[in-house]
Order: sequence, then C-alpha cells, then structure tokens
Amino acid sequence: MDPNRSTLPFREFSHRISLVFMLTLAAALLLLGRAETYVFDRARQVVTDLAAPLLEIASRPVAATRHIIERTDEYAYVFDENERLRAENARLLAWKEEAQKLQAKLARYEALLNVQIDPAINYASGRVVSDSGGPFVDTVLVNVGAEKGAKSGQAVVDTDGLIGRIVSTGPKASRVLLLTDLNSRVPVVIEPAHYKAVLAGDNTNWPKLEYLASQSAISPGDRVVTSGDGGLIPPGLPVGLVIQTSSGELRVQTFSDRGRLDFVRVLQYEFPSKVKRQDPPEVLGGPVEGEAAEADAAAPPVSAAQAARE
Repeated sequence: MDPNRSTLPFREFSHRISLVFMLTLAAALLLLGRAETYVFDRARQVVTDLAAPLLEIASRPVAATRHIIERTDEYAYVFDENERLRAENARLLAWKEEAQKLQAKLARYEALLNVQIDPAINYASGRVVSDSGGPFVDTVLVNVGAEKGAKSGQAVVDTDGLIGRIVSTGPKASRVLLLTDLNSRVPVVIEPAHYKAVLAGDNTNWPKLEYLASQSAISPGDRVVTSGDGGLIPPGLPVGLVIQTSSGELRVQTFSDRGRLDFVRVLQYEFPSKVKRQDPPEVLGGPVEGEAAEADAAAPPVSAAQAARE
C-alpha cells in the first residue's frame, strides 16, 4: 500500500481546518475592530467617572489660588485707581475753589458796573485794601494811585453808589474820605422835587442835609443824587434815601455800606470848564455888511416921486 495515499486525507483535513481557523480568526478580528471603539469609550467613561471627584477635589486649591491672585490684582488696581482719583479730586477741588473765586469776583464787577455813570467819564477800578476808620475819622485806602490817574477830589463809587472822594494820593494807593466823615461835604440834589442841599457827614451812619430851603417839600424815601456843583464830582451819582429821625431831623441813609466795601471805581471826571469863545462882530461907524443888507431888505420901498424930491 502506498504511504502517500494514506497521508492525503489527513493533509486535506488539515488544510480545511486551517481554512476554517483563519476564517474564524478573521471574523473575530473584524468583530473586535468594530467593538473596539465602544469598548474603549466605555472604559474611558468609567475612568472619567471615577477620576472626576478626585480631579474636583484636587482643582479646588488651584481655583482658590487663582481667585486669590485675581483678587490681589484687583486690589492693587483699586489702590492705584484710588490714588489717581484722589489726585484728580484734589486738582478739581483747587479748580473749583478758583472758579468760585472768579465767579464771585465777576459778580462783584458786574454789580459795580450797574452804577450808571456818564460813558464819557473814564475810571480806574480797584479794591479797598485798608480800613483806617475810627471814632474821629472815616477813611479807607484803595489800591488806585497816581500811576492810574487818581487825583485828589475825584469821586469814588462802589456797587451801590457814591462812597466818598479822594483826599490824598500816592503812586500805588489813595485815601478816600467817606461820606460819613466829619469833614465830608458833597453837593446833592433831592429828587424828584430837585431841591439842592449839601450832604454833611458827622461821623454817624446817617449824614445830614444842610443848606436846605426851609420851605422845601421833602419827604422820607426821596432819592438823593449828586448835583455836580463845584465841578469835582459828576452829577447824577446815586447817594442814598432821605430818612427822618425821631426828632424830625432829615438825614440820608446812604446806599453804600462801609461793612461791604470791596471793589470800587475812581471816576476821572473833568468839569467842562473850557468854553469856546466867540468874538462879537466889529462895528466901524455903522452896521456890518450882513446887517446893512438885512436893513435894506427890511426898509419900505421908495417911490420915484419921493426919490426926485430927495
């Protein structure tokens, strides 16, 4: 018997077994490849679920540290911003104070300009820098001197009206004699009746009215203004109102208040004393040419007969 024939069925069987095994292995590998994604995803999810609490616990100190660092940065920024705002606030307060000063100064200047004077009168503005008043003298110093055109006798007004006149000047300052001083004498007019008088100070707050006509119809509340007589003080400056004392004496409550004297104007008034002179026409034995012509024109006509007789 041939030995090759006896081994042939065994080879064919082994080949079939190998083929079946390979096919089974291929199918298993195919199924495993398809199931690999699901298996790994499932395993990853399980690991994530188990590690999530641990990661959360471990992340808390890191988050707290990060929060502290962020808050520290915010605090540092807040401190820097606070310092910047404080410096800016200090600058704004300084500007506010300066603006308030300028506003008050502007308001006083506007009030000073409310006193109506002749636009043709020049003036120099200044401030009261010293009050040398006492029981026997009522004067103040203003920072307007001869360098600004101040002269003795010039009127001085404030925001309410006339306060007095200059009695002495220096290069930088002048002394003003107030209306209430014992030596003050100012010609005034009482409106509306237009009675003239002299406002005389007697070191009280209410100057007297002197040289007033005895029959003048003056009543309390009448307005008193300067008359301009004498040529030193311009006419029409407001002075005050007429009041009557308990004894029946007429005095004047001045518009200006010594306790509120601040900004003033020194009026550089010049009395218009220069008058253009016109010489009369010269008469040389008869009327001038123009007058002769007018006389001829006004004479009645002369007839021919009259001319012949003449």
